[in-house]
Amino acid sequence: MSRRVLAVALAAALLVGCQVEASEPAAKSGTGELRTDLEPLVKRFPALATATGARWMSGTFGRADVPGPSTYWINAVVALEPSEVERLVSAHAPTASGEKPEVIEELREQLPHGPFLTGDALDAAFRLEEWRVDSYLDRESGELVLIAMGT
Repeated sequence: MSRRVLAVALAAALLVGCQVEASEPAAKSGTGELRTDLEPLVKRFPALATATGARWMSGTFGRADVPGPSTYWINAVVALEPSEVERLVSAHAPTASGEKPEVIEELREQLPHGPFLTGDALDAAFRLEEWRVDSYLDRESGELVLIAMGT
C-alpha cells in the first residue's frame, strides 16, 4: 500500500511540476544588438513606410536547443513625421491609457516618456496576418512603440 501512495504522490508532483513549467512565459532571446536600419521594419510592416528613424531589437521566444517552429518578436521605437502622427490620431482615434510599453530591458532607456495613446484600431493599422502588434503612440515626441510577435 505504501508503494501505491508513493507512486500516486510522485505522479502528482510530476504533474504539478509540468503544469508550472508550461504556464511560465517563454523568454525572449536575441543578439542584443540595437538596430537602427528601417528596411527590415518597413518590409514587415508596410504602414511604417514614412518612418524617419527607428531603434529596435528582435529575436525569438524560447530556447534555441528546443526543436520546432519559432515565434519571433520585435520591439521598436519608430520616429514619425508630425503629419503622420496626426494622421494616425485622426484615422484611428487612440486614447490615453496610462499604460507603458513592456519592451525588452535593453530597449527600455530608448522609450519616449509618454503619455502613450493606444487602441485596437491603432494596433490594427500595423497588424499583419502573421504578426500580432501592440502599438503605443507618444504624440508629443512623435514616436511610435511597436511590440510585435509573429511567425
